[in-house]
Amino acid sequence: MSNLTTTPAAGPGRSASSPAPSAAPGRTRAPRLSGMTWLTWRQHRAAYWTYLAVTALITAWIAHQRASLMDHLTALGWPDSSPDKWMVGIEPYVQQTLKVGLGLLPLPVILGVFLGAPLFAGDLESGTAKLVMSQSARPSRWLTAKLGVTVLVVVVCTVALSLACGWWWRPLMEQDGSMGWDVTVFSNTGPVPVALTVFSVVGGVAIGMVLRRTLFSMVATFFFTVAVELFWSMNRLNFANPVRIANHSGVNGSPPLVPPGGLTVDSGSYITSSGKTLPMHTCLHEPSAKAVDICLLKKDVVGKSVDYLPLSQLSSTQWLDALILFALAIAVTVFIFLWGRKRIV
Repeated sequence: MSNLTTTPAAGPGRSASSPAPSAAPGRTRAPRLSGMTWLTWRQHRAAYWTYLAVTALITAWIAHQRASLMDHLTALGWPDSSPDKWMVGIEPYVQQTLKVGLGLLPLPVILGVFLGAPLFAGDLESGTAKLVMSQSARPSRWLTAKLGVTVLVVVVCTVALSLACGWWWRPLMEQDGSMGWDVTVFSNTGPVPVALTVFSVVGGVAIGMVLRRTLFSMVATFFFTVAVELFWSMNRLNFANPVRIANHSGVNGSPPLVPPGGLTVDSGSYITSSGKTLPMHTCLHEPSAKAVDICLLKKDVVGKSVDYLPLSQLSSTQWLDALILFALAIAVTVFIFLWGRKRIV
């Protein structure tokens, strides 16, 4: 008996030898997460979505507040009217921006504690890291996926908040440039909040990887990030270049006026004819005002000087501070990979 081979019957308009129909043109599969990226998002999606949602809500609220500010300024003739008219009733808006800036200052601490510290500490404590490594996954790939997705979410959200705050506060800073030097504004606009938050998060990640216990890591990260933010806030202007202005108004003259938008860093010094500065407490040991004047004249005092930071240095100072923080974050990231490749399990 011969072997019979059956073939499917050809349908209408289709020969028996025609190939199977291909997918309809123009229809492509939407990109989806896979592998380690999918695992990272799956593990930490609650934290990611919470941060994204909070960022969206804050940004929407800022847009509403800016619209209210612009309505107020427009009613006063901004930007065509004189600046003096803009100041009418502007104080509540200024105070509101400073309060919001103050409320955003703890954000790097919060993200470092609740997002950075548990990122690897939770897996190391629960044994999930051993399970992942048993699936033929390289430690460097796992580290890259978890750290990369987390930093990406942090950067996207902090950039959005920084742009929103700068957009909201810009009309006010155009009127009072010195506002930009305030820590609540300086730390929430430009590249500074992004750099500070990234450094806080990767610092928390490193602490969690070393301690390998979630709760201990979160507590240690809290103290670390608070210390970093306090130290940075007190030293953030150390890399700026103060400008000195002086007048020759005599020993009893008034100090020179700082230009609009400038931040005074030295409230005043005596200046001699040779350009040397003397502290304001010079000759205060003399018994009378006349004796003080005679003492200052003997020291060749001809006027007073003031050191200040001009508004033109605000952006460059922010970028310099941010570059330092980014460099520290990169150094911590290198440590994470060196430590993790050897002691991940």
